[in-house]
Amino acid sequence: MNQASRGEIQAGNRWRLAFAGVVSVLAAIGTGELAAGLIAGIPSPILAIGRGIVALQPPGAKDVVASLFGTNDKLALEILIIVIALGIGAAFGILLARRRDFAALIIAGFAVLGFLASLGDPDVSIVFAAAAAGVETIVGVWAFNRLVALAIGPAPTGASRPPRAASMPDWSRRSLLVQGGVIAVGSVVGSVVGRLLLEGQRKPVAVGGLPQPGQTASLPNGADLGIPGETPIVMPNDRFYRIDTALITPNVDVSTWSMKVTGMVDHPVTLTYDQLTQLPIIEQYVTIACVSNTVGGDLVGNALWRGVPLRTVLEMAGVQNGATQLVGRSVDGFTVGMPTEWVMDESRVPMIAIGMNGVPLPRAHGYPARLIVPGLYGYVSATKWLAELQLTTLEAFDAYWVPLGWAKEAPILTQSRIDLPQNGATLDPGAITIAGVAWAPDRGVSKVEVAINGEWRDARLSTPISKATWVQWLYDWTPASGIYTIEVRATDGTGVVQTADHSEPAPDGARGHHTIKVQVA
Repeated sequence: MNQASRGEIQAGNRWRLAFAGVVSVLAAIGTGELAAGLIAGIPSPILAIGRGIVALQPPGAKDVVASLFGTNDKLALEILIIVIALGIGAAFGILLARRRDFAALIIAGFAVLGFLASLGDPDVSIVFAAAAAGVETIVGVWAFNRLVALAIGPAPTGASRPPRAASMPDWSRRSLLVQGGVIAVGSVVGSVVGRLLLEGQRKPVAVGGLPQPGQTASLPNGADLGIPGETPIVMPNDRFYRIDTALITPNVDVSTWSMKVTGMVDHPVTLTYDQLTQLPIIEQYVTIACVSNTVGGDLVGNALWRGVPLRTVLEMAGVQNGATQLVGRSVDGFTVGMPTEWVMDESRVPMIAIGMNGVPLPRAHGYPARLIVPGLYGYVSATKWLAELQLTTLEAFDAYWVPLGWAKEAPILTQSRIDLPQNGATLDPGAITIAGVAWAPDRGVSKVEVAINGEWRDARLSTPISKATWVQWLYDWTPASGIYTIEVRATDGTGVVQTADHSEPAPDGARGHHTIKVQVA
């Protein structure tokens, strides 16, 4: 046999060994995912490792991920975890085929890593999680040993013996592909089924109507301009943006849920859901936004929120002098922090929301209760799956995102966006509608201007709902043929004009004018 033939055989062995490593890792993952769906208290290995990555992310990672993937950031993280895990499986399949004891240790190490990462999950049982890690290891090691044996034959008696370069019989190759394929397909199916079952373990939103507010909120005439293709003035729940750190929504049972007020208060308070909903109920439209929203981005939305005034609950506890920060804690440990004076200011109405657009909060948006604080970016205010309100000082505590480089105080900046036409569009001559939305909660929007090739013109505004909400805007345009640059700027209710100076979202929100180019031909 010539040297070239030997090289081809060795290359073929490498691919087969890589296949064995990939399938063994996939088998371990599939076992863990299926177990998590079948037995409550067992963690999903992918979600557990993802949770650990989120907890250990470096400063700036949120900005990059949100700009790249938007609301698909969680899916992107899960895919990345799987790809890296399978890549490592391929590597140790090639490198450790004759040292299967080392390969077993690596598989066990992944299982232990997933176990440790799951310990912060309130839904996880330590005993079940440890047992599941053991089973994942056994399945992964079994698959690796079986498939490697088909690829190169039994392990040698001496660990230092070099692997043979002998050719593989055709039946062995077919057996490797068949058995490996069956294990891989079974693992994928098990993972999908497990994830569906895991989602099914989430406690459903309680059936029944919301308590009625003392006074219902309604849209004024002209609040929605009714422009086809324009962002609606009230964003439907299924289209409302979602940005948070939870890879799967927390499993909250409303029958056992409670919320407490602690810290620098005269009387610590604990409220069940029934007790919370017996308090006076209000309803208001509020626009909220994510600090990661880029200029022209869609991580912003307006909804009709129903719930209890936040100050009502704080007054029950009695906020002490010197309490300069209100910290909101989620059931999964996530924290936000905002100045106490912001929520106590009578000019705005922060609330503990239990309803969204006329129905109970969807699980993805914070069921059974969340904070809505007009005028502040969500990362410092909008706690979903609310579990605790703690009064402290601004100096005593930094909430989740602050150590990662984001500003401690973050009012929503004045921004505007062009929805119509689309950037890069080629338009027919004639009447053209330029339209979009603008927001400056809780200052309101007093004016929107559109610049076409540098010449500013006033746009028409929809009737404002309140200072806490966005407005739609419209400009009717009949251009000649040509290429045009269109930009937009808003003026808030205090007379301050949106800046043209550009900044990235970090550390306190993106700045600049949304600008597009179109051609009329």
